[in-house]
Amino acid sequence: MSGTNDPAGETPDASIAAFNESEFARLLGMTITEARDGYAEVVMDTAGKMNPDGVAHGGAIFALADQAFGIAANCGGKNRVAVSVHILYIAPATGTLVARATQVAENGKFFTYRILVTEGSRLIAEFEGVSLQVSPA
Repeated sequence: MSGTNDPAGETPDASIAAFNESEFARLLGMTITEARDGYAEVVMDTAGKMNPDGVAHGGAIFALADQAFGIAANCGGKNRVAVSVHILYIAPATGTLVARATQVAENGKFFTYRILVTEGSRLIAEFEGVSLQVSPA
């Protein structure tokens, strides 16, 4: 995992640890493999998270994308909250998923992220999240 000290006093590594150790991340088996301000990569195996049709539950896919969004928006002592999210499910999945979040826009108050969820080279879902800066960075 990458990280350097942040002027706000919290290191990106501390943010990563906090997200990795959250009850929900542990419940779903999500692991952050890379993170820095504006970018995150999170991995999750879909085993145990299937719907009645035998494919990954949409809620599990959403949770994975949201975890990547949250760490990309808050890595290194930032204090941002989600104000809007949208997900587009593209294909069913049954294996290990990777969510990659990238900041694509900002205006000093609102920050927009694009999160792609993949299974290998297959695109499973696209997620867009907008966060609000609630305290100085």
